[in-house]
Amino acid sequence: MSILKDLPELIKAGVISKDTAANIETYFKNKNGPTTNKLFVVFGILGAILVGMGIILIIAHNWDELSRSLKTFFAFLPLLIGQFFCGFALLKKPDSAAWRESTSAFLFFAVGASISLVSQIYHIPGNLSTYLLTWMLLCLPIIYAMKSSMVSLIYLAGITYYACETSYWTYPTSTSYPYWVLLLLALPFYFGLLKKKPKSNFTYLHNWVIPVSLIITLGTLGGHFDELMFIAYISLFGLIYLIGESNFFSNQFSFSNGYRVLGSLGTIILLLILSFDDFWDHLRSKTDLFDEVYTTPEFITCVIISLIALVLLYLQIKNKSIKNLKPIALVFLIFVPIFIIGNYVPFSSLLINILIFLIAIHTIRVGAKQNHLGILNYGLLIITILVICRFFDTNLSFVLRGMMFVIVGAGFFLANYWMLKKRKAND
Repeated sequence: MSILKDLPELIKAGVISKDTAANIETYFKNKNGPTTNKLFVVFGILGAILVGMGIILIIAHNWDELSRSLKTFFAFLPLLIGQFFCGFALLKKPDSAAWRESTSAFLFFAVGASISLVSQIYHIPGNLSTYLLTWMLLCLPIIYAMKSSMVSLIYLAGITYYACETSYWTYPTSTSYPYWVLLLLALPFYFGLLKKKPKSNFTYLHNWVIPVSLIITLGTLGGHFDELMFIAYISLFGLIYLIGESNFFSNQFSFSNGYRVLGSLGTIILLLILSFDDFWDHLRSKTDLFDEVYTTPEFITCVIISLIALVLLYLQIKNKSIKNLKPIALVFLIFVPIFIIGNYVPFSSLLINILIFLIAIHTIRVGAKQNHLGILNYGLLIITILVICRFFDTNLSFVLRGMMFVIVGAGFFLANYWMLKKRKAND
């Protein structure tokens, strides 16, 4: 770096002392050091996975010609290799992230391969759900023993797939309640990453993978009263958004703050879906919705998530101010009375449309105030999608619909033109 080259000149001119120059040099060396390590970690993980797959393919090519005892030996061979190198990484390379992550990833897939091979050799009955559950339980200790962020991410993907396989694709024969236990068991490692390595790329990935996993698997708790899951999902998106707006995450960029992005997008998408009359007509047709609903998993899920979101909302109002809260953070509170009203009167869709429009207007206002083109265009995009939805949902003439698109398009152009002109004037 040029600043390091200029240090001798700055010392000679008396601008900085030798100690200060030494501290600057140490700082930049430590700052730039992990860049190479990150690339090494990535290629190390990919290399370990490819080597593991290669070993399995070589064995599989000659599988039918092997005896049962030899098959059993080869079934455990990847597992033994993985454990050996993990032990080597812990004892000889404890400070090397590349060694820890690559050997842990290899061992993770070796465990899965060994389970499937042994089951095939000895004809042990089972299904994919049982296989995934066993695999994830056996690999959970690897996360903590090896302090492996990569295994943690693969584990989260694995338990999510387990939940989908159990409750979505084989519904209603089984449930995926063990998923929630498996998720809780992995959260301490994630909290440790947030505390010790908040700016790590692995931490950023966890900030996306965990909320995505929750969004995917929340629907597994639905059953007879699926309509109540809309409240649960609105509350979940509100909770995720409030986490993203907390003091810890609020100053992070969008690419590292999956909570704020997913919470906002999820809320808007769900509101747009509910802006049509079809859902509310179906809701009013279900006369038994509130009969014996208070003991169902859907109702309990709604209450738990809403209460957690409410507590987090209270803490944010207490620490900040209600003036600093964005309307989208309050949607989960507003939606509950709208949902209840929708069971009896036919104008809930109108209230949802008004709510979406107000959120969009506030977003545009925030974008203009902060001189942020991304936020400004996000608000304009919400209005555009709302107009498109109403294009297919209303009986307006094509002339009026066309005028709506012209107005929105002109708004896009004028808002961006005004923002760019404002930036140019401030430069």
